[in-house]
Amino acid sequence: ITINCWKDSVNITWRISQELTPYSTRLFLGNCIRSSVTTLPLGDWELHFDYKFKDCKFKRKMKGKHLIHQNVLTYRPGAKSKPPAYPEGWIPPFLNPAASVSTGHGGLVFHLALLNQLSGIAKSNVIPLGSFMPIWAAVEQKAHQPLRLFMEECVAAPTAELQPEQQQLYPIIDNKCLSESVEGNSVFLPRYHSSALVLSLQSLMFGVYIHCKLVAWDPEVLDESKKACQYSKQNGWELLDDPSQNKLCSCCDNACRARPRRGTEWSHGLSQLSVLG
Repeated sequence: ITINCWKDSVNITWRISQELTPYSTRLFLGNCIRSSVTTLPLGDWELHFDYKFKDCKFKRKMKGKHLIHQNVLTYRPGAKSKPPAYPEGWIPPFLNPAASVSTGHGGLVFHLALLNQLSGIAKSNVIPLGSFMPIWAAVEQKAHQPLRLFMEECVAAPTAELQPEQQQLYPIIDNKCLSESVEGNSVFLPRYHSSALVLSLQSLMFGVYIHCKLVAWDPEVLDESKKACQYSKQNGWELLDDPSQNKLCSCCDNACRARPRRGTEWSHGLSQLSVLG
């Protein structure tokens, strides 16, 4: 680590080995990430922190005639304590649903994508370990009556295609219950529209494909087959769309978590199997 101090700013160069380079966004000066990177011939990186002393939560103290600026360089491999949240009244700029008409027929178009800090579709599928992946699912209403979208089942798998009875599957959502919220910090974010849903999923420790069965139903109907449940460490299983009906999630610890066979049983019509890789 080398440090150059100026009158009102600092330049710090932190050399890291190639084992740490995939996690360079987990290294901080105070609360600031690196401002630039230099790649060295052997694969190591130099992280450069060029900031004013008014930034990054520098602390100041006087020692004799000297003014001392203090800060801390840290590596934070652990997970964030909380997932990102919507600003109040926020609607993603890339999907501002038009008003729905009362009747309509025809096929449905489903979407599944990784978001970039809740502001648009991510340009990269590389996620720092332990951070949160905002996974956006939506159904285009078009000429249909109003619809409510659910993630009925999601699994992580090492392949882009699921086979019947395939092994090496990691359950994320079991039959409408977000099982990943029990031990981890994954959550459904509050809906901004009934036809869309954002799952804030804590990133996994290996490269995977996320397979989700998306379904669309009448938004006026909530029951054990049409629900989105997540686990609260304080309150147990909760229903995303109407906490007053949390009893619909009471089966999440037993019967309704039974997983159906995969393959042809993942039907069409008002549902679609989507893959995010």
